Amino acid sequence: MSAARTAFAAKGFTGASIRAIAADAGVDGALVHHYFGTKQDLFLATVELPVPIAEVFAGLLELGLDGFGLRLVETTLRIWESDAQPALVAGLRSIIADPAMTRSMREFATAELIGRVIDAYDLPRPEAERRAGLVAAQLLGLFTARYLLELPAAVAPSRTELVAAVAPVLQRYLDGDFGRPGDGPELGDGADHDSEPVPRAGGEDNP
Repeated sequence: MSAARTAFAAKGFTGASIRAIAADAGVDGALVHHYFGTKQDLFLATVELPVPIAEVFAGLLELGLDGFGLRLVETTLRIWESDAQPALVAGLRSIIADPAMTRSMREFATAELIGRVIDAYDLPRPEAERRAGLVAAQLLGLFTARYLLELPAAVAPSRTELVAAVAPVLQRYLDGDFGRPGDGPELGDGADHDSEPVPRAGGEDNP
């Protein structure tokens, strides 16, 4: 395990290989495959994440992008609020705290998670990347606020309430229409010139 952590920290997820990790550990590569499975599984073991994230993600995508936002947030919140939560919190903390592991997780997420969503699109790659990236940012922010920072506004809602609130947002990122620079009025362009001035504090409009 020490050889794997060192390899992922030094080379990132994409640069590390099971063959090289096995050689550094002085064992046969087949032995690593036997105990840890794929490189993805080995990486998750090094950051002590107890869930086969890539397999779960792939299963959710089998039904396509229609309804994927709901399936994704329902499943991930259920996992986070299972017996795996302490290990998930510890793993996320360690990934955020260690720049080398942050890099490896970024590469893992890009290749094994976000990449799967991108491949499911019949869209130009830049558009697909933008949509998948927004989904990832939304979920990471939710996990961080609810389980790491424990912000009251993120902790107070039930899981059912969070699913109802977040799933439509994820689905809009996936297949809906959302704003782009230049779509709406620019700040300060006087889009509502005819509206009444907002009174100042105290009720008087002082010069």
